[in-house]
Amino acid sequence: MFHHVKELQFNARVSKPDVRFAKLLLEQFGGPNGELKAAMQYFVQAFGCRKAFPDKYDMLMDIATEEFSHLEIVGATIQMLLTGVTGELKNAADESDLTKMLDGNAAKENYIHDAMVNPQFFIVSGGTPTLTDSVGNPWSASYIMGMGDLTADLRLNLGAETSAKMVYENLMKFTDDVYVKETLRFLMTREVAHYQMFQAALDTIQPNFPPGILESDPKFSNKYFNMSKGEDYKGPWNEGKSPLMGEEWQTVENPVQHVRDTDGLLEEESKGTDRTEKSVQSANKKLSAERKEKIDKANAPKNGVMSWSEYEDNQKSRDENKSLISK
Repeated sequence: MFHHVKELQFNARVSKPDVRFAKLLLEQFGGPNGELKAAMQYFVQAFGCRKAFPDKYDMLMDIATEEFSHLEIVGATIQMLLTGVTGELKNAADESDLTKMLDGNAAKENYIHDAMVNPQFFIVSGGTPTLTDSVGNPWSASYIMGMGDLTADLRLNLGAETSAKMVYENLMKFTDDVYVKETLRFLMTREVAHYQMFQAALDTIQPNFPPGILESDPKFSNKYFNMSKGEDYKGPWNEGKSPLMGEEWQTVENPVQHVRDTDGLLEEESKGTDRTEKSVQSANKKLSAERKEKIDKANAPKNGVMSWSEYEDNQKSRDENKSLISK
């Protein structure tokens, strides 16, 4: 249940209209890394963990709700940046002097050019925010990523927060308005906060690697294929032990010949790891059983009825009514 509080979470301010930056800021309103994308992604992901991980459900819904509030901040900022434009577009009886309206910051020809690039924003919407990116591409549900596995979804969210943070960081370079920068910095900072929340949540789920349930094949999990000719670069990605599984990296210096020698890797040997095919299958069965038991137990109906929420004040009366009906 949502309740709209009319005050913004952060009091967005603008010192003067700026049509061009308003257009750029659409990227965070209806773009692939914007606030609506984040809100809907976390909102959708939350449903899958409502019963098995109620604490993570709560976190995802809280952050999704905050992202909706950030969408409101971005929309309000865009609207303030369009001050003057909105009124002039309503002045249909007389021809507007767009040059004066823009306070000399942009020529009429440039404004018309921008309108041609994104007519939905400048013409069809009448000077209000649209659910598009900065060049007019409509928002799409294809932006939303979710796998139905919490460890995978949390990692996807880490990427989403990273992308959004970088967009705000780049947007700050295109405005000199100190008040707009103040708002952008707040929004950018909240992306950093959310990133840490998702990382902390991921760390509470053990085991959480690899994503999902099934273990990786020990014959290939620690192989590094040197696919380049020239100077070889070494690092923790191809020497020493792998950071999450602790296996010894095995570098294949001549991948073409190696593939031929192993009959297309069908005869590949497992090296640098204690894991075996037997131990992998055993681990797969164990974690599968644990996850299944957790999900089944969490989703088991009470008294034969599945209910999403429990309203404590009415629980007693419902039980009494059910007893009367059964009699």
